[in-house]
Amino acid sequence: MNVQALPMHRFIDHDGNLVSQLPNWADLDILVGFYQDMVLTRTYDNKAVALQRTGKLGTYPSHLGSEAIGIAVGRSLKVSDVFVPYYRDMPAMWCRGVAMEKNLQYWGGDERGSDFTPQGSPFPSKDLPFCVPIATQCTHAVGVASALKIKGNHDAALVMCGDGGTSKGDFLESINCAGAWNIPLVFMVNNNQWAISVPRRLQCAAEFLSEKAKGAGIPGITVDGNDVVAVYDATMTALERARKGKGATLIEAISYRLSDHTTADDATRYRNEDEVQTAWQYEPIRRLKLFLTHQGVWSHQQEIEWQEHCKNEVELAVERYLNTPNQAPETGFDYLYESLPQELHPQRDHLINKAMRMQGGKHG
Repeated sequence: MNVQALPMHRFIDHDGNLVSQLPNWADLDILVGFYQDMVLTRTYDNKAVALQRTGKLGTYPSHLGSEAIGIAVGRSLKVSDVFVPYYRDMPAMWCRGVAMEKNLQYWGGDERGSDFTPQGSPFPSKDLPFCVPIATQCTHAVGVASALKIKGNHDAALVMCGDGGTSKGDFLESINCAGAWNIPLVFMVNNNQWAISVPRRLQCAAEFLSEKAKGAGIPGITVDGNDVVAVYDATMTALERARKGKGATLIEAISYRLSDHTTADDATRYRNEDEVQTAWQYEPIRRLKLFLTHQGVWSHQQEIEWQEHCKNEVELAVERYLNTPNQAPETGFDYLYESLPQELHPQRDHLINKAMRMQGGKHG
């Protein structure tokens, strides 16, 4: 089944043609900015995969094909809102001010990659770090949104998960609480059609995952996740609704995972190549580029210059990542516990002594 043929909210089709009148906020300068954001984060994504393949990065989850979702979400949130990401959310986190080298640090096994505090700022970021366990971040988001409601600051929280996450009890319990408690929370589901090797059609018998909102008593909407205008418009609407005290919303953004699940996966073992090639026709960057070109606001020369800019920005981030001094090995204990249990002190001391011996008496 061609999921793009399903009825869903969209403004721009896969050939770059308008199918609905653009919303009032969508001037061409904003859309050019969205396009540039998506190209930059895809350039980063390609480089991150290459770093993993050459042993300079750990297992990495590509966001290839979901750039429109991430950029729309990241640009929709206010500074005072709280973002609760899952592991495929680098584009949104980058929009929230998280430097590319921070993302590389995280997937390189450095806990400093979860510190999103802007350099020189006395105020730590309120956004949560990456969540790798499936859907547990949804329960965290319910707690965050409940706190926001109690504080009464008219801020909202947004949590992301994949289509596979919607089959977990954590997700279902979270949307139920969000509805019952009327909290300012937006659930964004990146329905990229594959929960590792399990296709969407085997996960849920409903036509749309957004239908799960009905049981929770909250609005549910399905948008074309390859149309950044549709995703941004739905997200802005849902966030404004949340900030006004009208409760939670579930958004399903239909995309396609053009990559392996992670660099530890081989999708050719379970996925038909013809299906992947078809999905490339609907991907978000090509679509917006065609639209902007039709409108006369994006040219071949601009494309060349922006691609070069993106390459340079990514290479600088990689250089900063690779040149970051390693942390002391005992920080593995320090990051795990706020207060180290007494019985673990000898292990930590042993690790310090071992590191000192390996470094010829130097440490730290």
